[in-house]
Amino acid sequence: MNPDTTRLARARERMGALGVDVLLLSVGPDLPYLTGYEAMPLERLTMFVLPVAGDPVLLVPRLEAPRVEARPDLFVLETWDETDDPVARVAALAGSVGQVAIGDQTWARFVLDLQRALPGAEFSPAGRVLAPLRVVKDTAEIDALRRAAHAVDGIAAEMRTRPFAGRREIDVHRELVERMLEAGHERANFAIVATAANAASPHHEPSSRVIADGDVVLCDFGGTMDGYCSDITRMFVVGEPTAEVADTYAVLVAAQEAGVQAATVGTPCEAVDAAARRLIADAGLGEHFVHRTGHGIGTEAHEDPYVVAGNLTPLAAGHAFSIEPGIYLPGRFGLRLEDIVVATATGPDRLNEAARDLAVVG
Repeated sequence: MNPDTTRLARARERMGALGVDVLLLSVGPDLPYLTGYEAMPLERLTMFVLPVAGDPVLLVPRLEAPRVEARPDLFVLETWDETDDPVARVAALAGSVGQVAIGDQTWARFVLDLQRALPGAEFSPAGRVLAPLRVVKDTAEIDALRRAAHAVDGIAAEMRTRPFAGRREIDVHRELVERMLEAGHERANFAIVATAANAASPHHEPSSRVIADGDVVLCDFGGTMDGYCSDITRMFVVGEPTAEVADTYAVLVAAQEAGVQAATVGTPCEAVDAAARRLIADAGLGEHFVHRTGHGIGTEAHEDPYVVAGNLTPLAAGHAFSIEPGIYLPGRFGLRLEDIVVATATGPDRLNEAARDLAVVG
């Protein structure tokens, strides 16, 4: 991730519009979005102090300073020693302020300490400042998402040639993690491998269950590459699928395609959800689609916009999100199909290109 001063300027413009005097960012995705630096989740405080006017300062523990890439165009780097009080340093940098927007993922202990150190200030989540900016991806961000998507596409294609029968869920999980790292991801964020009845649990934790002939295998995996996330779900079956599995999967494919095609600029998020959900309900399987149709994606695997009933937010060019309907039959099997899509002025741009059929494996 290589942010520029444009992001700082947009953040300050929105701060001014909201009456926010200072933005305080610690761990979480907002900090690298503005500075390019990702703080380790330590008990030692890291804080980016962005006043609506004046010099931005990135305050880090001295031992963390070697990890920070110097960006004098974006911030002044300051450090604190083990015997210093970093909260007092942040309060001094913030000065006399009335409105503070603090990072949504800042540890509660630091929020409480800062509230005591700035008793006259009113605190609110930084998301009200940055979420509307982060939700619209620029060309560089979409390119990064596309590269990440293509990396996991390649893995999904490779898995079609791999043996599944006789291996444990956890073995396939580990293979997916290793392949994501080999494909250029800095880290693997998750790798769900769920077989047979286990696949009816959408967030199943990979177990020692041995994959057998006739099992459906749900693989949902993603990681972070160049600061942006991948997320894909593909389905496999050991041997030829039963008629019920094949017919149910055909409904799922049609539902996912309906969701993708509905994801046009100006369409409310809940209408995209409804487009996918309708086909599943019409097939008599509506009660078995138990989650939203999708979630936004960017520097976080899950972020705005959420494709769910009740979200009236219209899609805008640059919104990036998953379309991932699922059908889950408890005690029997579960199916899900997921791609990342970007809304554009010319229509939905599906970033994932891996084959979407039910892959028959050994």
